[in-house]
Amino acid sequence: MARVRKAVLPVAGLGTRVLPATKTIPKELLTVVDRPILSYVVEEARQAGIEHLVFVTGRAKGAIEDYFDHQVELEDQLRAKGKTAMLEELLAELPKPGEMSFVRQMAPLGLGHAVWCARDLIGDEPFAVMLPDMIMDATPGALAQAIEAHEQTGGANIVVVEPCPEGQAHQYGIVALDGQDGRLNRMTGMVEKPPKGTEPSNLFISGRYVLNASIFDALAHHEKGAGGEIQLTDAMARLMKTEPFHALEYAGTTYDCGDKVGLLRANVAMALKRPDLAEAARAAITPLLS
Repeated sequence: MARVRKAVLPVAGLGTRVLPATKTIPKELLTVVDRPILSYVVEEARQAGIEHLVFVTGRAKGAIEDYFDHQVELEDQLRAKGKTAMLEELLAELPKPGEMSFVRQMAPLGLGHAVWCARDLIGDEPFAVMLPDMIMDATPGALAQAIEAHEQTGGANIVVVEPCPEGQAHQYGIVALDGQDGRLNRMTGMVEKPPKGTEPSNLFISGRYVLNASIFDALAHHEKGAGGEIQLTDAMARLMKTEPFHALEYAGTTYDCGDKVGLLRANVAMALKRPDLAEAARAAITPLLS
């Protein structure tokens, strides 16, 4: 069984849910406290042992590639002013040679199409998909948990899930399970936004996947689904007829930073977790709640 070494990060989305902020800034670079959303996702990938990050970009996303590059003038100024700790923090985030690749998605044809665009860089090995506007706060990280589940099941495809808010299952993509015992269970299907009362479980598909390279064959026909887009879930449903899929209910908290309130929640939560900011953040937030 091949080890999961690569991750695909689809960053071509327009970020319409957080307009007007994303008119000039990629949604993935919106800040949570003092770091872009994408910085948290990349850190999670590295902690899970990912060696090669494949970004699927689009128009007006050049700032993402620039973020993971040297800022020569800034680095020189920090060095000259003796701000060593700050400089080391910036340098630590830079990629190792060959760690990052950037592929262009020429048209917004859906998540499935974005993943398919990375096929030549992934090759014939299992890989992760990480939705880049989801901060999934967990120890160990959500992707590390998914990779462990992939190994535990002997190389099955893994879909990370979590419980949806009570009474809101009809708003999500819900997984059907072959029984439910613990956090890791075999999937039998997926239902997109099931009518109220018909949902097969209360678990919705979240922002992390570990997939085998055979998913590219399932995506190759470019069949369009919901919204006229090439959906990853449709390809997974086709592949599920011949390969095992397991749903992993990960232990952690998800912040959907592609949503205005979700981005606000992430900022508050991450600030309160920071030893250097928690006290000041709490003092600033508490009066606003009263």
